[in-house]
Order: sequence, then C-alpha cells, then structure tokens
Amino acid sequence: MNRYARQSIFKPIGDDGQKKLLHAKVVILGMGALGTAAANNLCRAGIGHIRMVDRDYVELSNLQRQVLFAEEDAAQALPKVIAAANQLRAVNSEIQLEPLIGDITSTNVEIFIKDMDLVLDATDNLETRLLINEACHKHRIPWIYCAALGSEGMTLNVMPHQSSPCLRCLLKETSSSGKSCSTFGVLNMITVAMASIQTAEALKILLNSDSIRKELLAIDLWKSQFNQIPIAKNPDCPVCVHGIYTHLDKITGSYTTTLCGDNSVQVVPSGWRNVNLEALAQKLGKIGKVQLTPYSLKFSDDIYEIILFQDGRAIIKNVSDAIQAKSVYIEYL
Repeated sequence: MNRYARQSIFKPIGDDGQKKLLHAKVVILGMGALGTAAANNLCRAGIGHIRMVDRDYVELSNLQRQVLFAEEDAAQALPKVIAAANQLRAVNSEIQLEPLIGDITSTNVEIFIKDMDLVLDATDNLETRLLINEACHKHRIPWIYCAALGSEGMTLNVMPHQSSPCLRCLLKETSSSGKSCSTFGVLNMITVAMASIQTAEALKILLNSDSIRKELLAIDLWKSQFNQIPIAKNPDCPVCVHGIYTHLDKITGSYTTTLCGDNSVQVVPSGWRNVNLEALAQKLGKIGKVQLTPYSLKFSDDIYEIILFQDGRAIIKNVSDAIQAKSVYIEYL
C-alpha cells in the first residue's frame, strides 16, 4: 500500500477505499488522447483490472496528445493498446492490464464490457457512444461519456441502475456533426483535462461517493469557461425508458469507417478471419515495402499505406472514400 500512500491519506478515499479500488474492474473503450490519459491516471491510482480496447495503431501525429506513446511505437506501427500496456506495465506491475485489439461494434461491445464495474468512453464518434449507451443500459453498468475537440470538452456520468438520464436523453438527434480532430484540431491540454475529470468521477463511482456529479460538464479551456448543465431525463427516451436498442440490435456485416486521420478508411470484412500475415507479407513484399509485427502487417508502395490485422480488418491510407478503400482492399489483400 506504500505505492498509494499519498492517495489513501486523502480522506474521501482512505485505506478501505484504496483496497476497494484494487479490486475494481474498469474498461476503457478507445486508446487515443482521452483513453491514454485516463489509463495512465487509473493505473497510477491502483485500479486492479484495466481492460483497454482500441482498433488503431500508433502514428507520429498521435504523439502531440496521446500520452502513453513514443516515437519508437510509431516507427513499429504498434497497436495502441499494446503500446499503452507496455508503458503502463513499467509504471505499475501489481495490477492487471488487459489490452484488446478490435473495433467496437454491436457484435462485440457486450463482450468488451462484460464483468466490468465501470465503462469509460474514450471513443471518437457518436455512433459508437450511442452503442455504448445501449449496451451499458442493458447490462446496468455505469459509464462516463467524455469528448474533446478543439479547446472544448464535455463529460456526463450515466448511471443506468439509477433514475439518471442517459446519453440518448441528452442527444435528441443522433446525427454526427462531421467534425474530427484531423479537420478541426485539438489541444492536448483539453484531452488531458477531460480525462482527469472523467477519471476523478470514475473513482467516485467505484467508491459509491455522495459527490458524484449529476450534471453535464462543458469546458472551453481557450475561453476559460466551465459550465455545469442540468440534464433532465427524457420521459419518452427510447433507450432508458422504453429499452429500444437501435444500435445494439443492428446486424453488422462488412463495413467501412472513416477514421480521424488524413484520408484514412477502415475496412472490416464480415465474419471472423484468421489471416496468415507471414504468407501475405511474402506476397506483398514483391510489390512494396512490408513491415511485419506479431500483431499486424504494414504495407506501403508509392500510392497506398495499409495496416492489416489478424482478424482481416485493415486501415487504408491515402484513399478518398469508402468505395476506393474497398477497391484497394480487394486488389491488394
């Protein structure tokens, strides 16, 4: 317990609270700017089991704001959860870290949150957050919505086992603004600030504190604005009132996703595949540069850059849209 001495003498936590945290299980969905800062905080705070889920790999442009990664991780194109786990194991070897490489969909989100005490949202798109909202409501698992873009951020505690509003109550419309960090920009200060607020609330929830914030917190660091906004429960909410799970019940086949990066599209084939990366590396090596790791294959030629994972999922760069990405996937892979 010496490791956590400065934390356990904080009266709202204490020795008993610290022991409770050491038995807690938290999953962080997304290991980008928000997720890495959240994982760093929870690891050092002594959360006993931290599950980390992400679909992406480390790139040089991530280092401006994603605090667990280094230049060597980008050079190796390591999956973000693997690079994060490597760093965190050097910080705290006494807790359990569970890195999972994967895209969060209706077919696996319930597996990712299974047996967890708390879910932290660190994703980068609205559709995935609405999916998390439905899955957590179905399984009555508390979760914390958190988002950051530009100099602004917002976060909301969602407690499905209580009569509090859910994310769908807040978002009457479910369409995305279309803004992303690659087109709108983001300060690293806002992502660290929002993750710190999110993880402080996480400790409160895990310890069943009476100080858990009920309002939506909205921040603009550039303008030094901090607002707590009461959110009323929608008496006709399709999720937390009627139990209608539009996103969770969606059947997922093959699909594409535009990522937060320059001309990057993820292509996901239908069904689980176990790709022989070594065999494919030998074939692709004849037409371009190949870098093989235990987790993925990176290929580049004069036109495209492709990261292929063992489940057949690929992130393709230098494409203009999903149609072109699918065409490249079929031609090369």
